[in-house]
Amino acid sequence: MRPFKLAALAVLVVSASFCAAQSSSQTGLQGVIKIGPTQPGPIKADTPASKPFANATFVIQNDKGTVTSFTTDVQGRFRVSLEPGHYTVAKKGDKPAIGNYGPFPVQIVAGKMTEVEWQCDSGIR
Repeated sequence: MRPFKLAALAVLVVSASFCAAQSSSQTGLQGVIKIGPTQPGPIKADTPASKPFANATFVIQNDKGTVTSFTTDVQGRFRVSLEPGHYTVAKKGDKPAIGNYGPFPVQIVAGKMTEVEWQCDSGIR
């Protein structure tokens, strides 16, 4: 019976450590970024007006400068841990001649993953 108690104790310690790590990573920003229009001219009724902004890199800044960056996945989704505070998020790189890729303002609250869905303007008309 004693080895069982030791194994149970070990499982509890590992679980507690995992939960503590999870709760500390629960402050930040997550969501999806889309881009549209997807084609020039009028959008047909059966055609989506936007699509996931896949594999795009965005920079997160606060009043002191760049904090971090992230790259969206193929579905335009992302998740990043951040300290509480006010940030702006914009596409990395030179500002394009057409289109709009941020900045998007966001307020991060302690203990919460702030959920966003942002729409970038491709500039296609």
